[in-house]
Amino acid sequence: MVFQNSITTPLYSESWTPHTSGAYAGTIIFLIILGIVFRLLLAGKALAEERWLDAEMKRRYVVVQGKIPVAEQVSTDSFSKKMTLTENGVEEDVMVVQKKQLHLRPWRMSIDPMRAVLDTCIAGVSYLLMLAVMTMNVGYFIAVLGGTFLGSLLVGRFYNSEH
Repeated sequence: MVFQNSITTPLYSESWTPHTSGAYAGTIIFLIILGIVFRLLLAGKALAEERWLDAEMKRRYVVVQGKIPVAEQVSTDSFSKKMTLTENGVEEDVMVVQKKQLHLRPWRMSIDPMRAVLDTCIAGVSYLLMLAVMTMNVGYFIAVLGGTFLGSLLVGRFYNSEH
């Protein structure tokens, strides 16, 4: 196996074989866009995971024993009747409890199917990029690297480079 630079290298099937330099350029552009999409999917999954974790950590409420709600405090104090702003909003007798250490999160119907769909899309796009590189076409190889570079340049700050 050696790298080659033929513009008639098939991509994914015999029916996708560029026969002109314009068709080859179109295939290169497709691979660049596919590389960008791969990085966008990684960033989207990282942002979704962060949002899901934040929502889960804010889901833990406990009732504080003996805490007098602000509404009752305002009714007895004439000076504070003008305006009172609380950090807990309407339910002043509860407080958010956040766990600071890593824990095993439960399976949730609202989150885990979407996580599985994102992982499947990421795997599919990454395998398509791998197949393009395995054609050993220099142009396809550089296009995949270029798409990866541009995608990371656009959204690389949103995810860890674990993939």
